[in-house]
Amino acid sequence: MAYRMFRGRDELREALFSVYVKDMRHADAFMEAYGEVFGTAGKDEPLESGEDSTEIIQAPDGDINGKEGESLILDDFNELKPEIEEIIDLRGDERNIIDRDMSTLDAFDPEIFELCRRLGIKIANRRSRRLRQSKRTRPDIRRSIRRNLKHGGTLIELLRSEPRERKSQHIFLSDVSGSCDWISNWFFCIVYAAQKTFYRSRFFDFDSKIVETTHLLDEEDLYDAFRNLRESRARNLMLHGTSNMYTAFREFLENVSFTGRSYIVILSDCRDWAGPKRNGVPESQGLISEMAEGARRVLILNPEPSKKWDAVDSCVSLYRDAGATIKEVRTLRQLAEAIEKL
Repeated sequence: MAYRMFRGRDELREALFSVYVKDMRHADAFMEAYGEVFGTAGKDEPLESGEDSTEIIQAPDGDINGKEGESLILDDFNELKPEIEEIIDLRGDERNIIDRDMSTLDAFDPEIFELCRRLGIKIANRRSRRLRQSKRTRPDIRRSIRRNLKHGGTLIELLRSEPRERKSQHIFLSDVSGSCDWISNWFFCIVYAAQKTFYRSRFFDFDSKIVETTHLLDEEDLYDAFRNLRESRARNLMLHGTSNMYTAFREFLENVSFTGRSYIVILSDCRDWAGPKRNGVPESQGLISEMAEGARRVLILNPEPSKKWDAVDSCVSLYRDAGATIKEVRTLRQLAEAIEKL
């Protein structure tokens, strides 16, 4: 029955193509599968479509509730696919790459840049959907009853609660010292692609000092943004630099304003080996405590395996005691999932 109903229906073929084909390299496989299910109609007819069917719609000046120029990225098909691996079409070796230790990846591999870009877009899709759902209001029973007293208590007018405004700022600090330089590249690429769903986001590089690179997120092309990022690090002598988190975090606290609605996300291995210590305790712990007291949350994404935490000069437990949350992000999967859940 379904076969006879849909055979020869070009609109169905095009609709399914736009949903399932995220890359034109998969077009032939789709057409073959479509022909097997619905017959040969249109099997050999190529479809003209862009490389990615994700639709990006710019909202009127606004945050997630329509203020301050946010964007909505719509891809409802992802609702059926809960895991990062399932919401992106992994090609060939990408299934292995996403779970490999990032320290073993080529830091300038164009294919990994493309993978990070697609991960960032899919993260933005999921965040946009989640934030849109948070705007859905529920019936306000108390207000509805009071309003309907004039109708003798008969429920005629149903009132709904007001949506909660969410204006949580996200501030990203990326450790670019020699021990973290390899992962900071991918961190920037994913944030670059997902940035539209972060309200008033700011991005900083740090080693023994801190440099804001937020303006690079406005570049139209990821490769241009990354090239300018590397040039910025070279100008500021931050390529393979040394970690002094005390001086970097002190400079951050003195020059960057944030509120109780701000999330501070720090990419770092928590090894402040060049920072000052008092009685064997790094003084940067106190600065993490200041951040945690002033911000809504401090999240540290640590690229080291958890079995190495607190060994030698690692400050993981000290930073956790200061109020920070620590997560392991040793692979691209872990990094993407941590950013998606912010």
